[in-house]
Amino acid sequence: MIALEGKTHYLGDGFFVTRLLPDARRRSVGPFLFFDYFGPVAFAPGKGIDVRPHPHVGLATVTYLFEGAQMHRDTLGSAQEIRPGDVNWMTAGRGIAHSERTGPETRAAGHRLHGIQTWVGLPTADEEAEPHFQHFKAEQLPEMERQDVKLRLIAGNGFGLSAPVKVFSPIFYADARFDTGGALTYPGEHEERAIFITEGQVQVNGDIHSAGMMLVLEKDEQVSMFADAPARVMLFGGAPLDGPRHLWWNFVSSSRERIERAKQEWKEGKFGLIPGDDKEFIPLPEDKRGTEDKK
Repeated sequence: MIALEGKTHYLGDGFFVTRLLPDARRRSVGPFLFFDYFGPVAFAPGKGIDVRPHPHVGLATVTYLFEGAQMHRDTLGSAQEIRPGDVNWMTAGRGIAHSERTGPETRAAGHRLHGIQTWVGLPTADEEAEPHFQHFKAEQLPEMERQDVKLRLIAGNGFGLSAPVKVFSPIFYADARFDTGGALTYPGEHEERAIFITEGQVQVNGDIHSAGMMLVLEKDEQVSMFADAPARVMLFGGAPLDGPRHLWWNFVSSSRERIERAKQEWKEGKFGLIPGDDKEFIPLPEDKRGTEDKK
């Protein structure tokens, strides 16, 4: 078991983002290449987030909120507000651009924001898939409850559940909420697995771990979890990708040449415009810091 704490970045207005993946000790877990945890933050009226239009290729973004709301728009014409418990899955494939902003009503009222965005790499055969957007409300996702734990499956298959989100490889992503005395056995039904604690403390095989910690498990490692007070944990993983991936800014590919082509396409405006958010965009970074240049 590897314990990761991530690197935290301050983005202003009390807003912090912690990047857990990639890490020097573990670049990915299953097909999950990025794992960004943000908040919780309380925005005063008039404040919020404004991630301007930016591009992606070769991956899928998955946004999941615990609190607050966020407006997603993309070059397909999608315009969807994300609420707590919903899942937003955007397949970039051969190329898409999107923006992520606080909606006008939420911004005017003031709000709290707390959630996770992950990047899921696509198999080589699907890296150039047609861009696609999926949104499912919390009540459309399968749930189970046992031993004082309520678990919602966000994507993939696990714990005897199957989520409606279209995926491209063996994967699972789940939100587990522990009541006092909650206990859960974490089966080894996927090749790679991890745990991320978002709230409270959880005993994992008898050792206590607190919020903000990610635990990457060994293959087939048997895991028992217990919480003596309310807690919340994200469980995720799946089969590793079919080969190494190159990451630069918002681009992921098995081919360095493809990333160079994506850079040029963004410079030349070939990703298209986002209906309702076409007045500004994030320029291509001038430096070469790679993954630290995300958005």
